[in-house]
Amino acid sequence: MARRKKRKHRPQSQKAYQRGEDAFNPVLKGLDVLKRKNEDMPQESKKKVPAESCRRPVGDDYFTEAMSGVTPLSQRKRIITKAPDMKTRPAHPPNINDLEALAHLSDLVSGTAEMDITFSDEYIEGSVKGFDRKLMQRLKDGLFPVQDYVDLHGLKKHEAESIIKDFLIRSHRIGLRCVLVVHGRGLNSENHIPVLKKRLPIWLSRGPVKKIILAFSTAKPYDGGTGAIYILLKRLRGRV
Repeated sequence: MARRKKRKHRPQSQKAYQRGEDAFNPVLKGLDVLKRKNEDMPQESKKKVPAESCRRPVGDDYFTEAMSGVTPLSQRKRIITKAPDMKTRPAHPPNINDLEALAHLSDLVSGTAEMDITFSDEYIEGSVKGFDRKLMQRLKDGLFPVQDYVDLHGLKKHEAESIIKDFLIRSHRIGLRCVLVVHGRGLNSENHIPVLKKRLPIWLSRGPVKKIILAFSTAKPYDGGTGAIYILLKRLRGRV
């Protein structure tokens, strides 16, 4: 009778052992399921939000508490003031020569300069300090014969000043005593302002011209009236 061969006992593999163990241990089986789920989750979802970002800073708490009873300003009542721009300049800055001339005219009218001036919209009168009143009255009355004249109509300010200076110096050199300057009444100028008339007292009281002038006055109507002035010149040295 034939003998039976004995079967060799083979050890179970670790995986089979684990399956068998898991089958009899439900706790381990549950942990294994959770572990596999955790491995399958995206990495971004695993990042935890810091607890500090969920908390309000302490400084904000203090500010909110301090401002709890404050009423916000209405947007309609808010006025925002801009700081001045130091680079901004006036559209038409005054000419430095005009400023100096106005300052000089102020000195003349106030009596602090070498010449006394009486100036109004219609009338101009001026003389060196100490000038004889009787001679001044004769000049105003047109009693000095006019020996020459110059007409400034249509000229610019700088042109008129240059022509007056040349005219008066030449007149003094040849020994003239009374001359007439026709400056106009400004009827054709902007805003009908007699620009040349207002500048005349300044021109006659500065530079080399003021050294040869004794007095001046608005002319009589037959010599141009408020549109002209008489100018009385000093006697040329060496002449009787």
